[in-house]
Amino acid sequence: MFPENDDRQRVRDASDIVQVVGEHLSLKPKGREYVGLCPFHDDRNPSMCVIPTKQIFHCFVCGTGGDVFTFVQKYHSMGFREALEFLAQRANIELTVHKPRGRSAEDGEPSGVGNREVLAANDLAAGFFRAILSHPEHGSAAREVIERRGISDEMVERFMIGASPDRWDGLGMFAQSKEVRTEALLAAGLVKQRERGDGQYDALRNRLIFPICDQIGRVIAFGGRKIDEEDEPKYLNSPETAVFKKSTTLFGINHAARAIKRERTAVIVEGYTDVIACHQAGVEHVVGTLGTALTSGHATVLRRLCDTVVLLFDGDAAGIKAADRAIEVLLSETIDIRIAALAGFTDAKDPDELLKREDGAEVFAKVIEGSVDLIKWKFDRLRDELSGAGPARVAQRIEEELNRLSDLGLAELEPVRRRLMIRQIAQAARVEEGVVNAAIRTGRGRRRFADRGIDVEAKPEAGWKPDPREQLLGCLLYDDKLWHLMGGEQRELMTVKRFGSELSRVVADAMLGSAENGTGTGLHAVLDELAHVGEERGFETIDAEQRATMLRQMVARDTEGIDERVTRLFNECISDVAVRDARMYGEPGEVADSDESEAERLSKFVERQRSMRAQHGRSGKPRISGQ
Repeated sequence: MFPENDDRQRVRDASDIVQVVGEHLSLKPKGREYVGLCPFHDDRNPSMCVIPTKQIFHCFVCGTGGDVFTFVQKYHSMGFREALEFLAQRANIELTVHKPRGRSAEDGEPSGVGNREVLAANDLAAGFFRAILSHPEHGSAAREVIERRGISDEMVERFMIGASPDRWDGLGMFAQSKEVRTEALLAAGLVKQRERGDGQYDALRNRLIFPICDQIGRVIAFGGRKIDEEDEPKYLNSPETAVFKKSTTLFGINHAARAIKRERTAVIVEGYTDVIACHQAGVEHVVGTLGTALTSGHATVLRRLCDTVVLLFDGDAAGIKAADRAIEVLLSETIDIRIAALAGFTDAKDPDELLKREDGAEVFAKVIEGSVDLIKWKFDRLRDELSGAGPARVAQRIEEELNRLSDLGLAELEPVRRRLMIRQIAQAARVEEGVVNAAIRTGRGRRRFADRGIDVEAKPEAGWKPDPREQLLGCLLYDDKLWHLMGGEQRELMTVKRFGSELSRVVADAMLGSAENGTGTGLHAVLDELAHVGEERGFETIDAEQRATMLRQMVARDTEGIDERVTRLFNECISDVAVRDARMYGEPGEVADSDESEAERLSKFVERQRSMRAQHGRSGKPRISGQ
């Protein structure tokens, strides 16, 4: 037997598939088998079966299946060798054949920097930061911060806390001595290219370092807290990379996953030190978002492990807004969301401060037990806001909130969950269920009118009607895969200044921003981008968020044949917008020449249309280059 085959068999024999899958998902026994939500498609009812006697898994909906190696490869987007090493490490088995240094074809990147090389650079950096923290001179200031924050040695070890030196080339020089390619450091976001002149500089300088890991403990990014109080910003994260996406990453998930499964609940707090303080106090089903609100990506990760998410937020405006936006996630993911707040239980400003007190753990448990359902929390706040208002104002605001819930997808929920949600909303809003049902029907009517080009938003732009460019934007908000099917010239059809509506310009600008930073063009990615830009620039984005939601809903009003219909609308809109731009601007990206005749512009348009027909083919479906 070849050594590789011997390794594979030894690791397979030591890796019970029920245990391995059960460490990633919540499984329930069903006869002699186990079932759980399939992580490889949008599964709402458990459709994945794990069969112990055959040591295989299979999904009866999407058809994905295989052995323990297949599961690990697909779940973590690994090559076979990485999966073998992961399972071997889990089983404390030393492999006969060791991983070769550098890149391999398994990275999926025959040239450039592959995922494995990025992860290796992160591992090297984590070791470097740990060594700096232990250094008598370079780590002294960081150790003082740790001691001041009351972080135990055990937590320092568990969360691999480190420090970066107070110099611009510390990590870069160390990596160079270890023959790590500069391209790998750049791809990992560990160093940055100098704007003037040659060379690079360390991205994280003079900071307390918190490695950010995925669910299996691989270091995928870093967070840095300032040591010198005069430095800014207070916290600095790695940029998004091929292995790190903020919208799907939760700090501490590698340590919290088992506790979350056991408790059937995940508690989400703000900040690295809050997560660490909770774990230090023995409350281990706690994770943190990385400077973002709860996203659908976070919920997708968590609903594989639990049924309920409790958001514990600061009572400031940003925290309230983050909790409010979680309603979008509630209506898009099959998970229950509850809101908890320290106010009313303690005067501590955050979990870190609370858990340092003698009775902190006991009070913290009461805070979580005292959490309220998200919908109830929303309407309780609404009643507080309307305290003293007259019946007309109260009725108007309740109707606005019901319409918003309808527009966010309440009407599209599966029947049983929709009925339960309608009952819950009616109780929270203190109205009859028929009122909620009427709001849903009204919302559906608005979307049908929108598709016929009738006014769908009386304010803030009275008379606004979606044109083909805005409908194209709606298609991209519905399915971000369509963005990747658009060529460079087609993407220019989304040039912000060509939108006639100011609100739609804002949405388009956010969509282009989210596409550029790698989070996609889907609705939730664009809403995150709008919120981020709004906070950064200090203005309210609720109108733009409503416009984005409306544009997305316009193309997703039905469930039957929706993907085919959106694809057809997408193609039609591209052609319509191309016609307009050919008449107005000539070639994409050019400004129309005032001396150019209409005939000349139409001639260019005809050539453009031929190209478009050739690209899209006769099927009406976008054609991917190379097919």
